[in-house]
Amino acid sequence: MSANPTQAQAGSKYDHLIASAKAVPAAPTVVVYPCEETSLRGAVDSAKAGIILPLLVGPEKKIRDTAAKFDLDVSGYEIIDAADSDAAAAKGVELVHAAKGELLMKGSLHTDELMRAVTAKVGGLRTDRRISHVFVMDVPAYEHTIFVTDAAINIFPDLDAKRDIIQNAIDLFNQAGFGSNPRVAILSAVETVTSKIPSTIEAAALCKMADRKQITGGVLDGPLAFDNAIDLEAAKIKGIASEVAGRAQILVVPDLESGNMLAKNLAYFAKADGAGIVLGARVPVVLTSRADSPRARMASCAVASLYAHARRQKAPTVSA
Repeated sequence: MSANPTQAQAGSKYDHLIASAKAVPAAPTVVVYPCEETSLRGAVDSAKAGIILPLLVGPEKKIRDTAAKFDLDVSGYEIIDAADSDAAAAKGVELVHAAKGELLMKGSLHTDELMRAVTAKVGGLRTDRRISHVFVMDVPAYEHTIFVTDAAINIFPDLDAKRDIIQNAIDLFNQAGFGSNPRVAILSAVETVTSKIPSTIEAAALCKMADRKQITGGVLDGPLAFDNAIDLEAAKIKGIASEVAGRAQILVVPDLESGNMLAKNLAYFAKADGAGIVLGARVPVVLTSRADSPRARMASCAVASLYAHARRQKAPTVSA
């Protein structure tokens, strides 16, 4: 997601992500329905950069016609024919089950079409963890790469869902090369707990869950308003002293609506790029949109590839 799809940010935080992803083996990636220029170009560019090894799934003629029209070379990639977007989504999930891909990447189909196949109770890619979305945002004016979660999947998450949303984001941060023990701000409209705003109560409960090791790997604080989550001076004015206040690296929003507005505000007002990834499924899912810059698309693949590589390294080996 980018306010200006043609604007490249030289020297941005995404450079490090992309360089890191190039340094690990390219991830076999099932690309579902790449039938228009931006989605097919995103896959081809990421493959040329050595980040993914694409397996293209969709109507073969349509994919080849798109490639020819926009001068994209797909001759080196396998294409699995599928009649339409629904069939491509189902086939993509089937290929993941068959160990043909370590990542799943959205093409030009609607997000809900792909996620319907991913979250299907029978044959889907569900795990014990709630599936959630993270925007990995490069905000030029902010020192840190910032995560915004969940702004795309869970509409009104309850307390248990928010526990998984936070744990998914922490695991991604710790395993994909962003550092360790991230500072997690649980956002609300205010920084005090009040019964009039339920999200403040949930924020306090989530912090206590972290104290009890129900959430691990990060430092939590909340409720925090957006200003005192990301600005040290704003936190000082409010008298908030914590490891997180003013220096947050993960922003946990109350619901999808507020999260989506926050991410788009950062994109269009702060000129941020946003790489999108879905977590909690059997494999990371790369979600991109038509508004994404080429750099953001590649960064999405880079984040997912680094996470898949870390998971591969942690997987138990089977002795002969």
